[in-house]
Amino acid sequence: MNIAVADQQIKRANRLKATKLNNRMVTDYWDDLFKAKEEGRLVCWYEGVAINPILQAADIAWCHGEAMSALLAARNEEGPAQEAAEEFGYDRELCSYARTHIGCGVLTQNSTPESVSDLPRDSEVRKGLAARVPAPDMIISAYPFCSTGQQWDDMLYRQFGKKVPIFNISLPWIWGNKPSAKYMSGPEYREAVAFLVQQLRECITFIEGITGKKFDHDRLREIMGYIKRAAEIKVEAMRLCKAKPSPASFFEWTNSIAPVNFLPGGPDIVNYFEIKKAEIQERVDNGVGSAPVEKYRLFWDGIMNWNKIGWLADKFAGYDSCIVAGRYTHMGFWHETEVIDLDDPLDGMAQNYLTCPISISAPQMVDKIVEHCEYYELDGLILHGARTCRAFSYPQFLIAEGVGKRLGLPVAMFEGDMVDESFYKDELVNSRVEAMLEQIEARRARSM
Repeated sequence: MNIAVADQQIKRANRLKATKLNNRMVTDYWDDLFKAKEEGRLVCWYEGVAINPILQAADIAWCHGEAMSALLAARNEEGPAQEAAEEFGYDRELCSYARTHIGCGVLTQNSTPESVSDLPRDSEVRKGLAARVPAPDMIISAYPFCSTGQQWDDMLYRQFGKKVPIFNISLPWIWGNKPSAKYMSGPEYREAVAFLVQQLRECITFIEGITGKKFDHDRLREIMGYIKRAAEIKVEAMRLCKAKPSPASFFEWTNSIAPVNFLPGGPDIVNYFEIKKAEIQERVDNGVGSAPVEKYRLFWDGIMNWNKIGWLADKFAGYDSCIVAGRYTHMGFWHETEVIDLDDPLDGMAQNYLTCPISISAPQMVDKIVEHCEYYELDGLILHGARTCRAFSYPQFLIAEGVGKRLGLPVAMFEGDMVDESFYKDELVNSRVEAMLEQIEARRARSM
């Protein structure tokens, strides 16, 4: 079986026009954050799940650590922050999200007028995005099953001299060992939800103590109304990709994480997904695919390599492949919209946080991946092992075995990273993907 090498092809992925609107919204958001201190606004640094609706309701500006790191990688500006963190003593094997954001903290401090660092006053590093993040007035950790998350925030707390108030939210892992434990149901699950809701209430009290103002619960309900509607449209648009050829790919959905993960909840994010869904529906009606030719439909497991979104989209288009869905995009980010009760949104918020794909047990996760593979009628699995994210990568052999055996799908597994490009090896990716596509062809031949 001869599978054409991707880099020899002239095919390119058909990018959605709506992506430009998303990029503009992201740029506007960060430009607004960079001016927060000048405008007298408090700034919170946080990591993990999307607690930004609570911050927005309290009129606090926010910097989401993973989002900042992803932005730097997508714009090829991650280098100075990563180097600053390494010089500060953090190993390259540390979560590259954490290492990059900690580096932002180093550069933020070193770029202030009172800094005594060795950075020249006219240094380009001082002018880069990483050094423009305003210093935090508070830190909140809200990390799902990942010990690095809490240590990350503790390191930031120490980095800023233990003078910045910090609040830790603990998200329990849903083990699912009891017979009564099902996805989003059972006593164990409801106990975890109640435990998290109580912490969210305590976090609100923490915020009230810093702002000196009573929290606006009506404002939170309004914000969550926009987020719920935007997420509903997103899920509806995703499900349109059951069409053959698929009108959008996993790479297009990675570009849509920002509006439902850290951008302000409001009419703009609803409008964005309405525009995106309409464009996808038009493609379905006209038979236009994300890949110019779609011979293979694939699932991506693992965090996106933010340095290479467009590049990887073109690579797989060159293989006449479309990565239709993925664990990172389709199993998180307000994907369980039906549980969000706008009269009392904290319970629904907690449930969406707890169903993050690194918070549920491997058997439940495998079940959900199988559901996606069956719904989208996929041919194979891409397992991207993010070198510095053990939490996301550790169950991938279980996924390969569980999903592969149940559906008989071939698997391609390779290593890369979220925002450290040095861990990615293109030759390895080519060989693994080509071997998987040959297996798909052999499987089809046997079934004829």
